[in-house]
Amino acid sequence: MVRRIPVNETRGRDETGQRIVPETARRTDRHAGARYGNRPTMKDVAARAGVGLKTVSRVVNGEPGVTPETERRVQEAIDALGFRRNDSARVLRKGRTASIGLVLEDLADPFYGPLSRAVEEVARAHGALLINGSSAEDPDREQELALALCARRVDGLVVIPAGDDHRYLEPEIKAGVATVFVDRPAGQIDADVVLSDNYGGARDGVAHLIAHGHRRIGFIGDMPRIHTAAERLRGYRAAMEDAGIPVEDAWMSLGVTDPHRVRRAAEEMLTGPDPVTAIFAGNNRVTVTVVRVLAEQSRRIAFVGFDDIELADLLQPGVTVVAQDAAALGRTAAERLFRQLDGDLIAPERIELPTRLITRGSGELPPTD
Repeated sequence: MVRRIPVNETRGRDETGQRIVPETARRTDRHAGARYGNRPTMKDVAARAGVGLKTVSRVVNGEPGVTPETERRVQEAIDALGFRRNDSARVLRKGRTASIGLVLEDLADPFYGPLSRAVEEVARAHGALLINGSSAEDPDREQELALALCARRVDGLVVIPAGDDHRYLEPEIKAGVATVFVDRPAGQIDADVVLSDNYGGARDGVAHLIAHGHRRIGFIGDMPRIHTAAERLRGYRAAMEDAGIPVEDAWMSLGVTDPHRVRRAAEEMLTGPDPVTAIFAGNNRVTVTVVRVLAEQSRRIAFVGFDDIELADLLQPGVTVVAQDAAALGRTAAERLFRQLDGDLIAPERIELPTRLITRGSGELPPTD
């Protein structure tokens, strides 16, 4: 008999207050002798249903030649034992594992959510499983993760690179691992890459501030070795040059996107005898910190951020942004990957997707002096 433990009983709780139920008190339908790591096999199903292995195989794989009554007995045995077909062995016989890997910078970054979901949806449409992980912007960790996925025989990789040397993937690519880079190009190898127009988007965003009367415009970006950060800085410089505005060193700050570093950079630009009247942020994490700094200012500072952020339209004023389509990046990269796997592609290509300026108020504020 299963003992029922009252809700208010205090015995058998751990230090967090959660109730601990002894293993012997848990009800289970698991067959006798089963332990973790010892999954039921088709042989177990056959023994329980009283049929041969071939009959179980036919039921599991949806093949004809089994009577309804026998199929019912086999299915009852499958349900009772918790049997699952070994798809790994099945797909390996076809030469593929029906899985792909996705190497991201940071799974917690909101930008990568739609991108990852888009890759997953394309993979699902092709009957493949997505396995992903974060590089934490560490080239060594990126390499370790990518090679670990290859060791697990994924059919392909979608990589957002942290490093600038990807020759370590050459043996894997030659061995048939389809590979597409996204958001940033590969380093020192020829490979497919899907990018946003970082240069053009930043140029448009800064030109928008200039069109509203600003001349002293600050730029706060990510680490300069990162492709997207370098391209957005280049777009900033180009817009200023187009308008004939000399750029002062004090107006530019690149580095880690740590809130303390970004805050310090913004506050320095906004103080002194000749402060900036507008700021352009190089990515979504910079934008969040700059928005907080600007909320503390006594004067209104114009602002445009690269990448959209959640609730940007609900702030006062709303945050004007240069938006890239993260889902389109992921979808295009994944579709490209599966075209490689289908043998449709030969020469690597660079695909660049457009950005979009979304005006909400912060980028349309005039200079206050």
